[in-house]
Parts: sequence; C-alpha cells; structure tokens
Amino acid sequence: MRRDVFQAIADPTRREIINLLAHQALNLNAIADNFDISRPAVSKHIRILTECGLLMITQQGRERYCKANLEKLQEVSDWTAQYQSFWMKKLDALEDFLEKEKKEGDNQ
Repeated sequence: MRRDVFQAIADPTRREIINLLAHQALNLNAIADNFDISRPAVSKHIRILTECGLLMITQQGRERYCKANLEKLQEVSDWTAQYQSFWMKKLDALEDFLEKEKKEGDNQ
C-alpha cells in the first residue's frame, strides 16, 4: 500500500518519531525506548513512515538505523502555503475591523 505524507504525519506518535530522527539517526531499539507502546507498534509506525518516504533505513552490521528524510515534508509545506495568503487576508481584515471599532468607541 502506498501511503502519503499527510497520512503519516496525522498520527502524534509518528510525528514524535520524525522529531526524534530529525536530530540524529537511531536504531530501532533506541526509537522504541522513547515510547510507552509495544515494539511491534513502533515497528508499524516506522513502516508507515518508510513507505511514505519520511524515513530511510540503512543496515550497519547487525543494526538497522533510521534517518529522517525531512525533504518529504516540503509537500506539506507547499500544500499549507496556499492557505497562508487566505488566512493572512482574514486576519488583516479582522485587525482593520477591530481598529475601526476601537476608534468608534473612543469617539463616543
């Protein structure tokens, strides 16, 4: 099953795994040690993150190390950027309205 980045970051545990791996590569046991869930559950989250391209796993001797591929988050950034202009306009309009209301209140 091909997963997308949005599905992967929808889960708080997966977001925390990405956060852990953004700073350093860790082996699977080191990742699992950071969570109060079973190792199979952590493995499932890692599989989902790998399937959507947010993690890369490399074999080093007997250990498998996971590393974040943060470039894949650009897809999320691009998608949300299209709404940034919309919300900025709404917030500017709200600011203008509040300033107008304050001036009218001061004049009374």
